[in-house]
Amino acid sequence: MSDTNTTHPCACPDCQCKVNEGHRVLRNGKEYCSDACADGHANGEGCCDGACHCHG
Repeated sequence: MSDTNTTHPCACPDCQCKVNEGHRVLRNGKEYCSDACADGHANGEGCCDGACHCHG
């Protein structure tokens, strides 16, 4: 039986979130939890988890 909910750490260096196969953003071969992380928080926006403060 395979695990379809495999998780990985977000590629954003300061992000605490996990990326799962059903919800991920792929950029340049890396997996992110949100567009904000994938874009390097260009506009200061937060990621998918309000408790994570990787944007600031």
